[in-house]
Amino acid sequence: MPKNNKTNNKSKLLIPIAVIALLFLGIGIGMGYFKKNLYTVMKVPDFELTNQNNKKITNKDMLGKVYLVEFFFSKCPTICPVMNTNMKAILSQVNDPGFGIISISIDPDNDTPEALKEHAKRIGASSPNWHFLMGDRGYIGKLADQFNIYVGDKEDESESLNHSGMIALVDQEGNIRCRYNKDNMPVLYYSGLNYDDPEGKTPKLNGKYHPDREILIEDIKKLLK
Repeated sequence: MPKNNKTNNKSKLLIPIAVIALLFLGIGIGMGYFKKNLYTVMKVPDFELTNQNNKKITNKDMLGKVYLVEFFFSKCPTICPVMNTNMKAILSQVNDPGFGIISISIDPDNDTPEALKEHAKRIGASSPNWHFLMGDRGYIGKLADQFNIYVGDKEDESESLNHSGMIALVDQEGNIRCRYNKDNMPVLYYSGLNYDDPEGKTPKLNGKYHPDREILIEDIKKLLK
């Protein structure tokens, strides 16, 4: 009888130890999942706009490619040159024909296809997969709302050319995707800005840090695999 009691006690001890081990294993697997997998935010909104070569580009034309979407305008003196520079660096480092960029102008009165073609030439955006798009301003405002990326109200003179520095990442099936942050929450969108600190807390036009540029490159490559 004493032997049986000892055996039973050992068995009772082993059960909680096994449960704790499985719990930690599950946490480890979960953490690995969040690090390796990308969250699906939503389906990319339908769009049809005209690029710098006067060609209609739609979301259906982009199926099969991983691509980024930004809102900008060519005469922007502040964040747009920074965003375009970061986009160019991403395009260069990814260097894959399956990757593209959509840059949508919020100033179609000035950003005609000809002006956008000149802008692309000026910044050295020579890739056929980088589309600078223009269209009706009301349509673009609604499109930005559908993307959940801020663009100022076209009827408000002081706000009409204001816009967010956020970028959407779209996969080959036309889904907006993103990574999880350190708290395992989806980031939704990525920043196209530069920062004064490596953590990306203080935006600065001439900042030497661009943390989201690096993580975007990682996530684009995940989707291209």
